[in-house]
Order: sequence, then structure tokens, then C-alpha cells
Amino acid sequence: MTVIIDGIITTALYLAASFILFIIGKLVYQLFHPKVKVAWELVENDNFAFATAYVGYFIGLLLAIGSAVMGETYGLWIDLMDIGIYGALAIVLLNLSIIINDKIILRHFSVKEEILEQRNTGTGIVEGAIGVATGLIILGAIHGEGYGEGGPIITALLYWLLGMVIMFITSLVYNAITPYDIHEHIEKGNVAVGIGFAGAMIAIANLIRFALMHDFEDWIITLEDVGIDVGIGLALLPLVRFLADKILLPGQNLTDEIVNQENPNCGAALVEAFAYIGGSVLITWAL
Repeated sequence: MTVIIDGIITTALYLAASFILFIIGKLVYQLFHPKVKVAWELVENDNFAFATAYVGYFIGLLLAIGSAVMGETYGLWIDLMDIGIYGALAIVLLNLSIIINDKIILRHFSVKEEILEQRNTGTGIVEGAIGVATGLIILGAIHGEGYGEGGPIITALLYWLLGMVIMFITSLVYNAITPYDIHEHIEKGNVAVGIGFAGAMIAIANLIRFALMHDFEDWIITLEDVGIDVGIGLALLPLVRFLADKILLPGQNLTDEIVNQENPNCGAALVEAFAYIGGSVLITWAL
């Protein structure tokens, strides 16, 4: 009976620590975006574009916090200390990631203006997907950290930086395999293009997470794992898009459905996004 009670208390403390980190993550978001009136955008302005981006941030935050909670136990107080340290690191990295990716991946237009002023849902979806994707990368970076040169925190930071570089490469590859400029269409408010791009980003981030979650041995092995997993994913992007076009959407042209109609087909884009994410999940199961 004592063991059961101790287990319940320990679980409650872990949940309480996670909840505190979640609150801190909300406050840190506001610090990084001081001019954003969250309550007004959600309730008064009914800004669905902002809601999509905001929810994506919290999904990423949940994944990032999970990176601090998951793993082996070293005793209650050491675990709580690790949760605090790595949870705080995860929150900072998540917010930095979103700002960096806004300036690099979505550099062709102002994300803030598109979401807050234009209420561009396509941009909001991509922004939300960036939150989810970076949360996955942080989950892999912190959960898979080890005692490399400089210590576990330095290893986690380098993992995170590697993930950010790969995310940028993914955006270039995806834009190259589509017969249209994704940035141009997202800026125009094409929600379907945003959905497809979001699926590709989350899919590759899932592969990065999978590769990074192995315990650190040395950088050669880590780079080999990441290179293999991500290389497979990037190589399969055009194949998956072709299969989505020919098998999941028989008799229809995916590009026509997404960009060549008066009302872009968001359903077809959702099928494309599912194909990317589903493919990444199958790859992690097979490897």
C-alpha cells in the first residue's frame, strides 16, 4: 500500500512540475511577443489564423516539456531538478525556434502581419506546424542528449541547431518539388498550400526526432543516423506527393486541386499532408 501511495505522490509531483512549466511557457510566449493581445485575438477578433498558430505553439510546448519528463528516473528530487532545468531550456529553444524560422523559412513576408492584420489562415497553419515541428526536434534533442564534449546541455543545443538547419533545407526541397512557389501562394492566403507544406515540415521533424532520440555515443554516429533518416525522408517527399496524387486522389491532379481552382481544395491538401506524416511514421517503424 505504501508503494502505491508513493507512486501516486510521485506522479502527482511530476504532473505538477509539468503544469508549472506549461504556465511558464505561456508567459514566455507573451514575453517573446509583447505586442500580441492573445485574449483579444482569440475572443474579440475571432482570429482563426492566430488560433491555429497559437495552438501549434502549445502542441510544440507539450512535446518540448515531454522531453524533460520522459526518460529514466534517478530519484524524485533529481528528476524534478532535471525537469526544471531541461524544461526551461526546452521553452526557450521553442520560442527561439519559432522566431528564427519566421525569419528564415517564411522570410519572404511578415508572418506577424499576415496572421494578425490579414488573418491569413494559410500562414497561421504553417506557423502552427513550425511550432509542432520544433517541439518534435526539441523532444529528440533533449531526450537523446548525452555526455558529449561540453556536457549534455551543449549536446542538446547542438542537436537542436542541427534540427533547425535540416528544417530550413526541408523548406527548400519542398519548394523545389512543387510546381508552384509555396511562399507566394501562402502569402496570397491559399490555405491548401499551407496545409501541404505544414505536413511536410512535421513529417521531416518527426524523422529528426527519431534520429536524435538515441543516446549520444559520438558525433559521427549521430550524424550518420540523422543523415540516413532525414535523407530517406527528403528523397521520399516527391514520391509521396506522386502517390498522394495518383493513389489517394485518383483521377485528379493534386496541383490543380491546390492552386489552380478559384477555391483551393483544402481536402486534397489534407490528403497530401497525411501522406507525408504517415510516411514518416512508417519509416520510423521500419528503421
